[in-house]
Amino acid sequence: MVKNAEKPIEILILAIPETAGSALYGMVDVLSATGNLWQTLVRSNDEAKRFKVKIVSTLDRDFTCGNGIPVHPQVSIEDDPLATIIILPEIWLGPDESIHGRYPGLVEWIRRKYRQGAELYSACSGSILLAETGLLDGRSATSHWGYEDMFRRNYPRVNFDSSSNLVYADHTGKIVTAGGTTSWHDLALHIIARHASPGDALHIAKVYLLKWHAEGQLPYTGLVRRAPHADSVVKRCETWMIQHYREMDAIKQLINMSEVPERSLKRRFKAATGNTLIGHLQNLRIEESKRLLEQEVLPIEEVSEEVGYMDVSFFRRLFKRLTGLSPGQYRRMFQPINLAET
Repeated sequence: MVKNAEKPIEILILAIPETAGSALYGMVDVLSATGNLWQTLVRSNDEAKRFKVKIVSTLDRDFTCGNGIPVHPQVSIEDDPLATIIILPEIWLGPDESIHGRYPGLVEWIRRKYRQGAELYSACSGSILLAETGLLDGRSATSHWGYEDMFRRNYPRVNFDSSSNLVYADHTGKIVTAGGTTSWHDLALHIIARHASPGDALHIAKVYLLKWHAEGQLPYTGLVRRAPHADSVVKRCETWMIQHYREMDAIKQLINMSEVPERSLKRRFKAATGNTLIGHLQNLRIEESKRLLEQEVLPIEEVSEEVGYMDVSFFRRLFKRLTGLSPGQYRRMFQPINLAET
């Protein structure tokens, strides 16, 4: 029996002749599997399709995209299909080429859908199409680092960020661009976490072996921190915690640093992020301990101390509660073979 009977969210993934087939079909596959593939594997009764995914194109017939990969669009932009989410995957375009003027009807369709309330997401060079719409003017965006000069030259009003792998155009989160090539993995997980749930995103990440590619960011923390908000004090607190979460009195230091009364800060943090201060701190610490267990051969006691827990018994209980595995079980399951054999 399906417990979750909510209507699936409508997603349109754009395909044009310049589209990269790997990103197109990868997104179709992963998003279509959300809410059902993990549940099938673990024999859960909580199976429910989260997204209804369709390929949309400027063409109303079959065609081939990059590397001769066949595409069968279910709908055309001329049909004016409904969608909550529109995704623009990677396109094959040289850094010295331009797509300007190739798709005026598509550009206007994207603008219109955004005005009607659709959320826009792009992976890699798909952000070039978004830049063509003017919707990124005065806003932040990213793409593959190889397109930085193109953006500076062709779209000077876009605040291009070549170092980040996932960038919000503004605080609403209704336009999100992802970085190079396999950044569609990060984008898919973000969409799942935002529009389905962080749990669904974690399940998909485990099933497909997907991981965040953002340098220096903790994968799980990325999933739970992707919801955008406009509270500058909370943002400053989040940044501080990433740098100081190992410290014994981190919460006390954070409250002093914020210069906001404790009760008020806790209320604002929960309202902005959906998590408590202590819950966020614990997630940061446990995710770092997972990284240590995966990549190092430190004893469990040293891992516990490294992430800020002198009481190893508490650390073991917290780790089991948040991951479903003991630290030892997690290490045996996820540590690379070459480390496990040393």
